Amino acid sequence: MPSILIELDEATFRTLNKLAPPAKRRRTEFIRQAIRDAIRQREFARMRQAYLQQPDSETYRDDWTNWEPFEP
Repeated sequence: MPSILIELDEATFRTLNKLAPPAKRRRTEFIRQAIRDAIRQREFARMRQAYLQQPDSETYRDDWTNWEPFEP
């Protein structure tokens, strides 16, 4: 697995250690998850922007006016 080195200011470092102590690699997993979340948020924002720029046409949209309940 590739690794990176980052520098944090002292306040951010102290806060990170309170939220995710370095023992048992909690801090590492916390940072990994924060990066995943940031990537996911950016992807969703781009997708949302794409739909705003080119929304579905009226003829393409699903018609839910005559839906039937699902019965297993």
